[in-house]
Amino acid sequence: MHTTVFLLLRLALGASMFGHGLVRLPKLRAFSAWMTGSFERSMLPKSLVEPFSYALPVAEFAIGLLLLLGLFTRPALVAGGFTMALLILGTSLIENWEAIPSQLIHAALFALLLQFVQYNGWALDQLIQKH
Repeated sequence: MHTTVFLLLRLALGASMFGHGLVRLPKLRAFSAWMTGSFERSMLPKSLVEPFSYALPVAEFAIGLLLLLGLFTRPALVAGGFTMALLILGTSLIENWEAIPSQLIHAALFALLLQFVQYNGWALDQLIQKH
């Protein structure tokens, strides 16, 4: 039962991250311009925001794909948690309080899955480990 619960949460979180990245990648320049514009009045310099705005959709896509496949699950969960922490900090700096609950839920799910990663039974990680 624990492996089924873990699988369902891993797939849901993976689908969210994968979907975020997937829809942003084809319009990467527009996404970057939007994000950079959102941070114009923040204390973060454009020299930090702009590279992050290009890296974020790639990270979301990769983390989501790894979680969907159950491949390198532990590192993907750690990377996802750090990504969420950076997003929460950035969202706070631009005072976009409405977005923070969703980001906190994602962060909590990353932490929860990381805590119970031993139940990651239905995953490519398990196939690789057996060989």
